[in-house]
Formats: sequence, structure tokens, C-alpha cells
Amino acid sequence: MKIPFNKPFFTGNETKYIEEAVQSMKISGDGVFTKKCHAFFEEKYGFKKCLLTTSCTDALEMAAILIDIQPGDEVIMPSYTFVSTANAFVLRGAKIVFADSLPDHPNIDVSKIESLITSKTKAIVPVHYGGVACEMDEILELAKKYNLFVIEDAAQAVDSFYKGKPLGSFGHLAAFSFHETKNIISGEGGMLVINDIQFFERAEIIREKGTNRSQFYRGEVDKYGWMDIGSSFLPSDIIAAFLFAQLENIEYIQNKRIAHWNSFYNKLKPLVDQNHFSILKCAENQTNNGHLFAIVLNNLETRSRLITHLKAQSILAVFHYLSLHKSSYYNEKHDGRVLDKSDKFSDTLLRLPFYFELTEEDIDFICDQIIAFYNGK
Repeated sequence: MKIPFNKPFFTGNETKYIEEAVQSMKISGDGVFTKKCHAFFEEKYGFKKCLLTTSCTDALEMAAILIDIQPGDEVIMPSYTFVSTANAFVLRGAKIVFADSLPDHPNIDVSKIESLITSKTKAIVPVHYGGVACEMDEILELAKKYNLFVIEDAAQAVDSFYKGKPLGSFGHLAAFSFHETKNIISGEGGMLVINDIQFFERAEIIREKGTNRSQFYRGEVDKYGWMDIGSSFLPSDIIAAFLFAQLENIEYIQNKRIAHWNSFYNKLKPLVDQNHFSILKCAENQTNNGHLFAIVLNNLETRSRLITHLKAQSILAVFHYLSLHKSSYYNEKHDGRVLDKSDKFSDTLLRLPFYFELTEEDIDFICDQIIAFYNGK
């Protein structure tokens, strides 16, 4: 494929730091580089406590345990999201109550949430699709009114803001991803952000197989034992070493990705003006972190033809999520509500190739091929 959908970017220090981690003789979890990554996020974004995990999925699973999800509890989230968002709570026995997306963006339609809240509702899980913020003020107001937890799925939202405040700092808990398709990567990897002090100690215990091992290593207890349920959620320090090399270059990476986004937007805007498709963008109170570039076509048939056209030119463009409420696993468990906006994005959203090392020539070529498609060439 001449232009793949994604290509991981390496800053140059990843292998150097991995070698340092190996030479330190401490390559299991919570080594030197893990601590450096925690400190980076806590200092740069003001997160109260950060814990690296082996994936964003693990961070979400930790969040479900921390808020004590029990069988029968209800959790509200968008249907247009990755399966991990729901799976983390289903594993604890929760019933997922899916909400529809906004008419012009895959993010959860906040105006639909209150009608879904019942006496069994335990949490709201907003997903910041494409790194663009959900309307967090309204979500927090509802959570306060009904005494609910808010867990931000910020998998795609590193270095993105809502009303000047970083995403991941609004909810009681938040989960980030460092999968190789994200802005900042470690191959696989994630992070749990803990903004509510009541969860600090238990989060460490859950992450360390249910033991108070972290306290033991800090000299706070003279031995450690089994204190709670948990699992092995902490990554190797080798993964953290890779991640830290990326974090040192976060501004460089972000500036380049946002420049790519602007180039795509400027080149494709004439087609938007001609009503061929729309482009996902931000409101004034949100920021664009350059995670992805997506266009929303007018129908499924056009999207399928455009994907085929681009593939013939060795350009790999892909659609994204399928509505979870229609999935083979959850279809019969869904309450039957029609979520037509979520279904619209499942049928019509198309993600274009987007990665750090795209060149202006690559972007020109992709856009020229899309223009040619609409010109019938």
C-alpha cells in the first residue's frame, strides 16, 4: 500500500531508553521510566494521580472495579464507540444503556442522557471521539444531580482540552490509550487517571493483583498481602521507556499532526461547500488534538465506492465503529430504541490515512484522488 492508514512514528530515543531500562535491572512494572511518565502527566496536565496500564481497556476495567460495578447496575455510554468501552463494565455484570450520538458528531448527545437515568444508573462514560471533547459541564451537572460517577474514555484525547481544561481531568476517573494508532504511542499501553482522592489507594492495590505491594516498596508497610480483588494491570518499564521518549516530543508530534489536519481541511473544504460530505470539527470551547481526519459521506454506497476508488490508488482509508447496540453480542440486550445518529456514522464516516510522517505530497495525492472521485474521473 503506497499510503497506509497508519504508520507508527519513532522519535529516535525509544531504543536508547529501552536499553537504559534494561541496564537498570528493573524492567518489571513501576520502574524509573514508569515514574517519569506518571510525573510528566501529573505535572503537565494537573492530573491528580496517574497509573500506567497495559492498555486503555485495562484502565477502563480498573475504573469499573473502582466504582464497584455490580450485576444489574446500569452504565450510560454512546453506542458509537470501541467495544472496550462497554466490555469493561459488562465484565462486572453491568447493563449498558446506549445513548445516541450528536447529529453532526459521533460524541454522545448530552440532551439524551437524563431520560436514560434510572435508580440503577451508576455511571456515565463519555467518549471523546477523535480527541474532541464531549460537553463535560452538562455531563458533570447530571452526575451531580443524580449522584453518578463520570468515567472519561479519553483513549483518543491526549493533549486535548475543553474550555481550557485538559480532557481526562473532568471525570472521577479517565482512561487513555497509547496504542500504535494514537498520537503518543508505546505499541500497546494505556493509563488510568484518578481525579477523586477516594480511589488513590485502592487503585494501586487493584493494579497490583489486589495486593498492597506498592505501599510495601515505598516502605509504608512492612509486608504486603492480598487486600482486594485485582489483576496484573501494570506494564513493563520497557514499555514505559518507549512511551517516555514519545512524551518528550509531544509538542513536536502534536504540532505536526494538527498541521496535517489543517492541510486536509483546507484542501477538501471546496467539496464540503458543494455538499459532497461533511468534516468533523470542533466548537470554540473544544480543541482539535490532530488524532484523526474523518469525513462523513452522504450514504453507505458512496462510502463503499470511495474506499474502493482510493484502494485502487494504493490509499487505505477505513470506516470506524459499528454501533454497539446492533452488535451480535448486545443486540438482544438493547432496549430497542432506534439510535439513528450512531447508525449514520457507522454507515457514512470514513477515516483518511493520518500519521506523523505523512508529507504534503501525500496529503495532496489523497485529496486529489477524492476530488477526482467526485468529478467522475
